[in-house]
Amino acid sequence: MAKKVNNQTADEESWGQFFLKLVAMMVIISGATLLIFSYFLSNNRVSGASMQPNFENNERLISQRHFTPQRNQVVVLRAPKAAQDVPGTFYVKRIIGLPGDKIVSKNDKMYVNGKLLPEPYLENNFKKIDNDAGTTYTTNFTYHVPKGTYWVMGDHRDISKDSRFFGSIKRSALIGKVTVRYWPLNRIQHF
Repeated sequence: MAKKVNNQTADEESWGQFFLKLVAMMVIISGATLLIFSYFLSNNRVSGASMQPNFENNERLISQRHFTPQRNQVVVLRAPKAAQDVPGTFYVKRIIGLPGDKIVSKNDKMYVNGKLLPEPYLENNFKKIDNDAGTTYTTNFTYHVPKGTYWVMGDHRDISKDSRFFGSIKRSALIGKVTVRYWPLNRIQHF
């Protein structure tokens, strides 16, 4: 009988050790995840149609917090107060203009500092429908991007609330550069 008691005690200690190790592992993983997503990455959801067809409503994205903004990068930004329907709103947009750039939109062509900006991400049904109606997809404008700010636009130009509406944005408003779309699973993509 003594052997059964010892085996039972050993089994109980084994389960206790397993449970403690499991809890410790969960705490470490949770802490590491919290640390990573607080300082290095950001988990975001696309809300709305302003980036169609490249990003659809309710898609899930991971963005990299520390980055050097570059033209054509898709970024997550804090919406300026003037544009917020809901306080604390985040937007997903594309960087078109860098500090000091002269942006000109004329007849659905975007020029940056006098050079035509290739925009292959705009080759979509939305643009073709608008052109067939005899209207321009992107309204004509000229803008000089102030130092320390960026000009951002949505890919679905005729409905996007972007820098044409709220002006250029400060670097501090940029939360991160989109690096991965992980949901839905059939649209997983690295950028």
